[in-house]
Amino acid sequence: MLIMAKSDILFYPTVLTVDESENNVVNVRVPDVGAVTFGADYQEAMLMALDAVGVMLEDTVDYPKPSNPEDVQLEDWETPQNTQVIMVAYDMAAYRRTLSKTVRRNISIPEYLNNIAKKQNVNVSKVTTDALESILLG
Repeated sequence: MLIMAKSDILFYPTVLTVDESENNVVNVRVPDVGAVTFGADYQEAMLMALDAVGVMLEDTVDYPKPSNPEDVQLEDWETPQNTQVIMVAYDMAAYRRTLSKTVRRNISIPEYLNNIAKKQNVNVSKVTTDALESILLG
């Protein structure tokens, strides 16, 4: 099931597993999104998780519905002794702002609007971006 986000801050159960056989590497899964990553420690693992969720969801506004943390099933390699399931906030607006590149698009606008925009030093690209974000991202 998908949800249309009322906000770009999403909360998903996140599975953290310490792999003692790999120098205590922290594996991370976000089952609702299908993201899997890892880090050398908890901080690096969480930064990698934020990026992984961003990559998985950057091109959509129909976000997967979050599961209840108690309903998350552990994988074979995850045990209650080395695994935690926690709710984590993922800020899609922040992700898009920091990692999105600008692409060039040609648009057609009425000539009179173009002339007025030039006279008033209006950045048409910014206005277009703001309008698209308002329409598409709410």
